[in-house]
Amino acid sequence: MSDLLDELVEAAHYLASLGLSPGTTGNVSCREAGTIFLSGSGTSLDSITRDQFATIRGEELSGPKPTKELPLHSKFYDLNPDATCVIHLHSPSAAAAACLAPWTDYSTLPPLSPYLVMKVGNIPLVPYEHPGSPTQAAGLSRIAYPFDSVLLQNHGSITCGTVSQAVERAIEIENASDVYIRLAGMDPRPLTPQQCDELARKSHRPWGEQDYRSR
Repeated sequence: MSDLLDELVEAAHYLASLGLSPGTTGNVSCREAGTIFLSGSGTSLDSITRDQFATIRGEELSGPKPTKELPLHSKFYDLNPDATCVIHLHSPSAAAAACLAPWTDYSTLPPLSPYLVMKVGNIPLVPYEHPGSPTQAAGLSRIAYPFDSVLLQNHGSITCGTVSQAVERAIEIENASDVYIRLAGMDPRPLTPQQCDELARKSHRPWGEQDYRSR
């Protein structure tokens, strides 16, 4: 197994140390040369080791039983061919925000600070289905906006990219969710559409209908 898996193990421990993966919640994967390494069912990200990852090559599966969220990980890789990592967390504030009505179709969270747009961009809300549902994974293809991060309704967040990008996006989603929840019942002032577009363009992020990732 590669150094990429070592990097992912270290990232999993880091996310758990921040309190973003309580108990056995959350799952992570990385992809290299057509092989996906996916955390096993029932593993804890705070103590996960290399040998607790299932190995998936096409239809072949070896090692521990993979997490039931395999369909979501596979679909994220299908939709983001350059991604080498997918991270799914039940971090507290993001899970709470996923229980609220979305701000818009393309972003569950309002842009209350520049960093949501700069680090994440679009983060649509995926309608609820039971964990592990293959139809929920298939539904990702029906999202009308460019994205590489989502919130799953009443569930949690998913991000992808390189290992470091996926980690950074997961942390920013948690931070942005926390700010949003702290402002509940108030009248917060989000960034303007023009400000968001400028930030997305400079940071090569998707926002609204615009996809600046490859520009």
